[in-house]
Amino acid sequence: MAAPLTPALARHSPPWWVLGRGAIGLLAASRWTLAGQPVRLWLKQPAVSSLGYTFSAQNRDIPLQLSCSRQGPLELVLLPLKAFDILPALEQLLAVLSPTAQIVLCHNGMGTIDTARTLLSPGQGLWFASTTHGAFKPNSLQICHSGVGNTVLGPCNAAARQTREPIAAMLDHALGPVRQVEDIERFLWRKLAVNTVINPLTALHQCRNGALGAAAFSQQIKELLTEFAALAATAGQLLPLPELQTLVSQVIEQTAANYSSMQQDVAASRRTELAAISGFVLQQASQLQLSLPAHQALYQQLTSRLAPWQYQ
Repeated sequence: MAAPLTPALARHSPPWWVLGRGAIGLLAASRWTLAGQPVRLWLKQPAVSSLGYTFSAQNRDIPLQLSCSRQGPLELVLLPLKAFDILPALEQLLAVLSPTAQIVLCHNGMGTIDTARTLLSPGQGLWFASTTHGAFKPNSLQICHSGVGNTVLGPCNAAARQTREPIAAMLDHALGPVRQVEDIERFLWRKLAVNTVINPLTALHQCRNGALGAAAFSQQIKELLTEFAALAATAGQLLPLPELQTLVSQVIEQTAANYSSMQQDVAASRRTELAAISGFVLQQASQLQLSLPAHQALYQQLTSRLAPWQYQ
């Protein structure tokens, strides 16, 4: 459980605004609340004034009540959304962001940062948080912290690098331990390597992550990672194949009992993040004039089973 905030930090910190009621967002909001950090939820339903639910962690069930509002200005904002919702949500917030707002993006895949930069004013900071914490919602009134992880946080524009707000220290209470880095790109490419293997394969075969450890998948995973390493190198990110193989094997083993987010989305007939994961990889390959037959085949296999709105 998150440790209480220091009195000085709790006293002087403005509230964190968490968009939506997704699993990672409610996990962060719950841990912030228990640490004494003021939190507000920004929900699509403007008439909702509070959200009551049960936070389950470390064999404890804790009833929580979070305040909801849609009134600015917003100073500290966490956007833990699906990749396809990030930019529309940010555009809707522009009118209520403070001139010095600090915005933290958190999602699977890549492709949002460049556009997000252009939407913000010079004084507004943009960050990206890549987390390995696991959470799920067994129902609409419960959030379960299913896997303790860590978070890598990096600034994505000049305003974030120059801010005096202790963003990493505050985020540590929600999704810690947090490691702040200057160059978030390498970490996003590493996570993308994991996502581009585990998410589409588990979605296609409707299996838990651990099933990918079977020998039947070893050759396909090696081909996917070989192509990914070549793409990353061409894009300026040196990620050797053995490093990626070890990373993916570790994640498969450590999350063996989990269902990936894409598997869950396909099972529930929801829109997936395939465009920000495999789609992004194939788009980058096209721009760099590389052929990725293993990724292309997996993408086509999965999209053939989905409606266009689920992957575009």
